[in-house]
Amino acid sequence: MTDKFKERAESLLKEMSLDEKIYQVTAEMLFDVDEEYEKKRDPLCGSYRNPGHFMHQNREIPADPAQVAERINRDVKISIEAQPHCIPPIENGEALHGAQWGMCTNFPQPIGLASSFDPEMVGRVADVIGRECAAVGVRQVFSPVVNLARDCRWGRTVETYGEDVKLSSDMGAAMCRGLQKNGVTATPKHFADNYAAGGRDSNYSEISERTMRETILPPFKACFEAGAGSVMAAYNGWEGVPCSANKRLLTDILRDEWGFDGFVVSDYCGVEGLSDAHKIVSSVPEAAAAALKAGLDVILPFLRFDEVKEAVGKGLITEAELDRNVLRILTAKFRLGLFESPYKDPETAQKLVRCAEHRSLALESARETIILLKNEGILPLKKEKIKRIGVYGKSAELIPIGSNYSGPYKAPWRGEDAPSPLEALGEYFGDGAEIVYCDSKEIEKQAPLCDINLYFTSILEGEGSDRSDLRLPRIASGVSSGAEGGFIVDESETVITDNQEESIIRLCKACENTVIILENGAPIDMSAWIDDAPAVVEAWYPGEQGARALVEILFGETNPSAKLPITIPKSVGQLPLNYTCKPSGRGYAYCDNDGKPLYPFGYGLSYTSFEISGVKIKADKNNVCVSFTAANTGKFKGAEVFQLYLGSYNCGVSRPIKELKNYKRTELESGESRQIEICLKPEDFCYYDSDMKYGLHDGNHTVMLGTSSEDIKASFELRALNGIIECV
Repeated sequence: MTDKFKERAESLLKEMSLDEKIYQVTAEMLFDVDEEYEKKRDPLCGSYRNPGHFMHQNREIPADPAQVAERINRDVKISIEAQPHCIPPIENGEALHGAQWGMCTNFPQPIGLASSFDPEMVGRVADVIGRECAAVGVRQVFSPVVNLARDCRWGRTVETYGEDVKLSSDMGAAMCRGLQKNGVTATPKHFADNYAAGGRDSNYSEISERTMRETILPPFKACFEAGAGSVMAAYNGWEGVPCSANKRLLTDILRDEWGFDGFVVSDYCGVEGLSDAHKIVSSVPEAAAAALKAGLDVILPFLRFDEVKEAVGKGLITEAELDRNVLRILTAKFRLGLFESPYKDPETAQKLVRCAEHRSLALESARETIILLKNEGILPLKKEKIKRIGVYGKSAELIPIGSNYSGPYKAPWRGEDAPSPLEALGEYFGDGAEIVYCDSKEIEKQAPLCDINLYFTSILEGEGSDRSDLRLPRIASGVSSGAEGGFIVDESETVITDNQEESIIRLCKACENTVIILENGAPIDMSAWIDDAPAVVEAWYPGEQGARALVEILFGETNPSAKLPITIPKSVGQLPLNYTCKPSGRGYAYCDNDGKPLYPFGYGLSYTSFEISGVKIKADKNNVCVSFTAANTGKFKGAEVFQLYLGSYNCGVSRPIKELKNYKRTELESGESRQIEICLKPEDFCYYDSDMKYGLHDGNHTVMLGTSSEDIKASFELRALNGIIECV
């Protein structure tokens, strides 16, 4: 079929000078949007980090959406008028859990969104994010992160959708569809792998091609099938070549094998890293040529016009080779409609961003992301019986959005009607209860006087903050973030003024009515205190309305339904620990523990109870369906996530003990029963054989129905033979 956008791009490309072409593969980012901004800005670049991200620093009142739209419109206008062929630029930015150009609707962090096991809801979140980006003229975002969190020491675990291939693929695809439908180019990242053993960010990947194809690449492929128009190359290297110049990844697999026809951007200064970090070449011009020839198209974030021109002049890359990169960029711009509609209406942006509908979705999504990990009968709390509440921990007075990719550059995110947990408690009770915010030194004095005590944990993590210790930070531990991270992740310092483990133990002993609320983006070692804690809630960072959702869950206004998208180990010594491991030749235990997790993937408690009965399986034309009756046998309305796993054997190659293949989040009223069916497709039984050929090979399979990776309710045996799947 004829691609009219590519045809227009080809026609324009023929008219462009070499300088114009070089500018299209370059970008620019300026940190100070001040009176000198336009004097410093080169208007000829093909892409820009949108100025809205930097407009809010040094202001008493942050720039509003209309002001951001006006500023970006002016950026675009200046560029179009300066271009010989009036080519509009792409204004880009971040959007991991909300449009990050300013004070936009702030949703739960991705690790929390994954806990919902609800791609439909995540798709609606992505739709809002896309609308709030497009409203001001941000037309490309570096989201979603679909790297798998297989070692939770990695500081960027908070940005991911957890450890599982299926769940990450579904969530990433939902995000891409929501963004792209609004004319915003989704850019899944970081292609590929992105961290190494020990959770070390951007370190060289030692994984095999089998592991790359079985685990790392499928979520990216799902994003492209969902319409993602771009992809960001990772900093790390694989099979001897850094990803930014890895032809095997960027051309052979991405384009030739998968048919991807979008464009590839570098991570920030990833191209320069070919010479100064990886040292595969000796200069930036050589690095630029290597990357562009391998399949990377846009060099982010700083202007590298001179270096690319030098590369062409020295014959390191030909103009014909450069044309391939420019053609992909121009085609994307035509597809986005930038030539026809380059500007946005500021008044529309002002009305849309953080409107009531969007804030309502922030609350709804937060309700689905908070996990009840432990409950010895004290939750839900009864509002009428609570007259005095003890609150501990610095996080209690902060809006629970997390510091990672939340809000604009060097300006804290602020939003009307976005409370901290302390404020949400006050709002919920009014004058009906006394809320005492206590220093941990007062535990023994204050805790026994309270009907309930809530401890909110604090931990610093994110880009540039990998961890070697999963325990909560202790007293007087100063930790900083950002110095080794991305350019737009602020350098910040937090001093933990409390020995959190000790305080939790003291609090649980001082009052049996105690709830520990975890605010974090990756698993925490709870071994020192989990036995003493009557109740533990994994809140993650639930976003701008998350404090309200948390209070609702604590007091039974909402029933928790979220599930773990990642395994929680007992201690750091078990890492890496994932439920999808392949069979061991000896065992899984250590001499000092059984090797099992503290909480498994897919786990999460509810205030009600569910029963499964009448489980049946049928295989019809290679579509395998498991049907059953689910009943809510408790007193609360609630939702359960029914999970279908697959284990395979007699395949000629080792296969994972079990893998999530499908799931269904189902809400039931108290006493309600419903017939449910969850199906598997032929592709769910496919794998790479010993010759690395992918297909529906002969083998045996166990289909398992459960409510977590460990809580299996029923299982069935099937066989694949000569391309046919049948029950055994």
